[in-house]
Amino acid sequence: WPLDGVLWNGDLWITLLCVRSSPRATPTDLGFEVCGTDLAHLTGLHLDPQDWKISYLPLVPEVVHANPSASTLIEGDYLYIFTLDENGKRPEILTRIPLGGLDHPSEKLQYLDVSGSWQSGLEPAKAKAVMEHGAAEMTVRYHPDLKSWIALLVDPDFFSGKVLLRTAPDLAGPWTDGQVIYQIPELQKGSHGYDPDTYCYAGKEHPEFEGQNELLFTYVCNTLKPQKLVKELNIYFPRIVRMNMPIRAAEPK
Repeated sequence: WPLDGVLWNGDLWITLLCVRSSPRATPTDLGFEVCGTDLAHLTGLHLDPQDWKISYLPLVPEVVHANPSASTLIEGDYLYIFTLDENGKRPEILTRIPLGGLDHPSEKLQYLDVSGSWQSGLEPAKAKAVMEHGAAEMTVRYHPDLKSWIALLVDPDFFSGKVLLRTAPDLAGPWTDGQVIYQIPELQKGSHGYDPDTYCYAGKEHPEFEGQNELLFTYVCNTLKPQKLVKELNIYFPRIVRMNMPIRAAEPK
């Protein structure tokens, strides 16, 4: 599954989550499990999309149980990837790859350890939890006017229906716990069309479409009963929300 990507030197790099079918042990199981992470490299973007060239590069194997894919961005000489650690409380950790080493991402991958130093490879048990509760999909983008990094995500607590905005002065934090900026209507029991089988996820900001003092984000919903998708075509469809930016730049001292 493609999760997030960046453009660099005219090429596109996209994080890919390996997913395979898995037996559903409980009604809320989604019927799949994660089996590692790859990085896709797309070239020839000036051509018809049918003629783009795509190469797939291994990034992290399944045994690591941490997936560099949640959000990607370029800062300085590195591609930074927010990484959901599937162990314990599922925190978000931070990894990076030197831009000069993208052709060999698994060999050049680094992680931020608990002391705040960068180490080669990825050892979740030794990594710094930059966010206590992470998300499999989100965006992290810098807002120069606010002098702040903004993380936009759907609350990791399943069915909560909250969209959260976290802020930090630096990629490594400290990150706020998250301000609730939106309640997803599809998950509110009193809302028209509410369905207990519906769940929503993949909250992502799109700064390229924002005006001054605006926040624009999307999310998507799905259902625990896939057969509903055949008759109810409005379920699995991106939702777009445009609102005033919930935070303001700090007043100069």
